[in-house]
Amino acid sequence: MKLLIVDDSLIVRNAIERNVRHPEITEIFQADNGVTALQAFYRHGPELVTMDLTMPHLDGIGCLREIQNSGRPASVLVISAINSHRTAMEAVAKGACGFIVKPFTPQELIEAMNELVLHARENGAHP
Repeated sequence: MKLLIVDDSLIVRNAIERNVRHPEITEIFQADNGVTALQAFYRHGPELVTMDLTMPHLDGIGCLREIQNSGRPASVLVISAINSHRTAMEAVAKGACGFIVKPFTPQELIEAMNELVLHARENGAHP
């Protein structure tokens, strides 16, 4: 499976990439805002996406909406510093299958990624 990491912080993107340890994830791509994320999404067709919410040019909710409307199946995990129940519920309502708060521990990320892969598999993605 392919993973697209979307965050405006290079430090966070690299931290996510460094801590992703799942045998079914074979390729990882990065994007620094919602616009470049959509370009990478259409170019590479990832089954998995991690999505920040607060980004320039196109925020995470807008990008998530576009991904969900694309007709291409993708399982999305929101990773955000915004720690509010309302924001998490909005992200899930727009199609995210999980939400973790920054700063996250490596173990939190590993557990969330395992759930993300399982969700993708259940929705027809193949390793």
